Amino acid sequence: MAHPVRYDVDEHIAVVTLDRPETRNALSDDMLDELLAALERARGDDDVRVVVLASSHEKIFSAGGDLKAFASETPTIVKYAGLDRFPRLYQLIGGLGKPVICAAGGDVLAGAFGLALACDFVLAKESVRFGCPEINVGVFPFMISALIYRNVGRLKANELMMYGELITAADALELGLVNRVIPDDDFEAEVREWARRLASKSPLLLRLGKEAINNTRDMSLPDALTALQSQLALAFTTDDIVEGVTAFREKRSPVWSMR
Repeated sequence: MAHPVRYDVDEHIAVVTLDRPETRNALSDDMLDELLAALERARGDDDVRVVVLASSHEKIFSAGGDLKAFASETPTIVKYAGLDRFPRLYQLIGGLGKPVICAAGGDVLAGAFGLALACDFVLAKESVRFGCPEINVGVFPFMISALIYRNVGRLKANELMMYGELITAADALELGLVNRVIPDDDFEAEVREWARRLASKSPLLLRLGKEAINNTRDMSLPDALTALQSQLALAFTTDDIVEGVTAFREKRSPVWSMR
């Protein structure tokens, strides 16, 4: 059987593609394992500055968790042990040190909704839908509820999870769940442009900034400000901050040193 995840790098952009269209890219254990491995590979590759999560399915980004596995007769303790893949995946994206764009070229459902919300940016085709319909088949979106509550107001979050109805890309934009809704025909080019623009920024300062956001988002304001003050002081020691300011004053493109 072909690998369920493809990994390609071009111009400092790693494209990680969910590639099991016959299952609507259900997040099975092997799919999650390969997705984790691909992200770890991107984290360790100095040539990669940006990661794009994409799908090979024309209409579905991912249908979410593997429902067949949920209803299987596998012992409960074995199922429980395998559930750590989802929190590991969401935390890995947050701690990757590189920006991650979710290219929502198809419907983003259930656990994949959480996957999208774990990313730094979500770009959506005009035609796609988002949602967590698990409740309609007797499941609740337990794991992704933490991500939904961090990205949308409590009452709307309850509506999404307890009614299980899908929302349009336009609705998702209004709720602040996506950065941009893009006409279907322009989608691939626009995603590439977003990734290219990110790849032109200082990889080091993006890493320091993403780490700061990830580490302080749940802190109290005084603790967050103390931690961020330390991160800013660290940024002052880098060559890139000097190069960035110098290039701006000299009206030229910066050459990042990664230090």
